[in-house]
Amino acid sequence: MYIHLKLIGVLLILLALIHIFFYKYFKWETNLKSLSLINKQMMTTHTFFIALTIFLMGLLCLTSSTALIETSLGRKICLGLGVFWSFRLFFQFFVYSKKLWKGKKFETLMHILFSIFWVYFSTTFIMIYLN
Repeated sequence: MYIHLKLIGVLLILLALIHIFFYKYFKWETNLKSLSLINKQMMTTHTFFIALTIFLMGLLCLTSSTALIETSLGRKICLGLGVFWSFRLFFQFFVYSKKLWKGKKFETLMHILFSIFWVYFSTTFIMIYLN
């Protein structure tokens, strides 16, 4: 499990860093123009804090894998992380529209890749809690 937590840590840090490119990739400069100032700033702020949270999760996995696996508090934190990523997996299939990826090569690949990530993250954290 230690290796899995280290790998998840790296993947989470990479995922957090990808958020840097969201503004340009999703054309927010153009697409967010019609929003009110508060909604634009909420979008930017929430994206930043999501990225920061994911980065810190990754850092926790990289630096504290022993504590996460071997202590009661660590296993409870893993339960919370498992629930978090399970909800993210649920959203992948039941909240996001299939129209966003279906029939689009790159988007379908990303949908599959991130679905695998969410399953891997969820099951790993929950398995740590259960052991």
